[in-house]
Amino acid sequence: MSKLNIVILAAGKGTRMHSNLPKVLHRVGGKPILEHVIDCAKSLNPHKIIVVYGFGGETVKQAYAHENIIWVNQAEQHGTGHAVQQAVPHLETDADTLVLLGDVPLIDASACKALIEQADNKLAILSFNKADPAGYGRIVRNAMCAVTAIVEHKDATEEQRRIQEVNTGIMAMPNAHLVSWLSRLTNENAQGEYYLTDIVALAVKDNVDVVAEITADEWSVTGINSKTDLAQIEREYQTRLANKLLQQGVTLRDPARLDVRGSLNCGRDVEIDVNCVFEGTVTLGDNVKIAANCVIKNAVIAAGTQIAPFTHIDDTNIGENARIGPFARLRPGTTLAADTHIGNFVELKNAQVDVGSKINHLSYVGDSTVGKNVNIGAGTITCNYDGANKFRTVIEDDAFIGSDSQLVAPITIGRGATIAAGSTITRDAPADQLTFCRAKEQKSIAGWKRPQKIKT
Repeated sequence: MSKLNIVILAAGKGTRMHSNLPKVLHRVGGKPILEHVIDCAKSLNPHKIIVVYGFGGETVKQAYAHENIIWVNQAEQHGTGHAVQQAVPHLETDADTLVLLGDVPLIDASACKALIEQADNKLAILSFNKADPAGYGRIVRNAMCAVTAIVEHKDATEEQRRIQEVNTGIMAMPNAHLVSWLSRLTNENAQGEYYLTDIVALAVKDNVDVVAEITADEWSVTGINSKTDLAQIEREYQTRLANKLLQQGVTLRDPARLDVRGSLNCGRDVEIDVNCVFEGTVTLGDNVKIAANCVIKNAVIAAGTQIAPFTHIDDTNIGENARIGPFARLRPGTTLAADTHIGNFVELKNAQVDVGSKINHLSYVGDSTVGKNVNIGAGTITCNYDGANKFRTVIEDDAFIGSDSQLVAPITIGRGATIAAGSTITRDAPADQLTFCRAKEQKSIAGWKRPQKIKT
């Protein structure tokens, strides 16, 4: 097989999306539509990927500045043929070109490979049979079933409109032929546009074989033109992903009520209840159980851990056999060791909690290091923010923090220390002692000023 160039057409405005965001940057499964197509293209190991952009172009380019992509601006949109014409200066004469569409996120790489293999000195197009083909270009075949043309719906005769085999817009061909055909396109049609599909008739005229690969997977070639399309494709994407998880042995209480907006990697005997959302990269170890209505983002959850309902986890690592929730919130920078318990209405932020420690009720622990076998009582707050700067709280092994305590950072609670309930602790608490604070009177300080941000 010769070198491969891939041209992705992504210049459309997407008027029916009714959005200021370029159509190809709307998301399916947590990533932009165009990114799905680019990922498919990269899996085919092309020599070049060329993206033809237009509406919102700079925004689109910036989103993929890290990718090895050639960007070509179609400043004025005059049809799909005109779009590919913009890419001609970057096409290699000894290569084949695969044309993909930037608004078809479920494109199948295996179907693309089969199409490329058919393009050996031929024009290969991907088609499918549609019960209601209105709006699609029809695949016209002769008595020998050979493809002779693709006729757009607005230009089709009544007889041609009854044809159910339709064009996907995805095609492959040698560049030597493609460049010649593009130079001969005209806009003599109902739309006044340069149709890429007209190269089929030019191929027939040049005695170049035209083959159509019919795919049975309509979703894999369905484009997005409206928010309705976007929602339907999203659900199809989630259904396919749920089926893969089921095949891997994951228990899903209801596959129709799962949303994965990134990647979800599961061990053996994982159970996921309804209405859970997984974002970014999430890894669930063996025997992890996720209860209903949890939102988990960029997290690693080790084997045997159970997450109770309505828990939110973001950028957190959780060790083995932990118990989290319900209604817990673990914010970025949090790390929990094995056998930890984080209970209802507990919020952690940038906190490291060691083996066997428990924070079970109605507490906020932020910017903290918590040792082993620590018990933090209900209503405890680490006061880590003075209005301008944040400070750290250290709670050493085996400490016991009584309910309704306030630990005013920076502060260290020594090993084995006990803090009496209702205490406001502003100085380090010594190890193995009971520390308490009971204010007898209220005072106001005249002239006091709130701390200012420390410049670093």
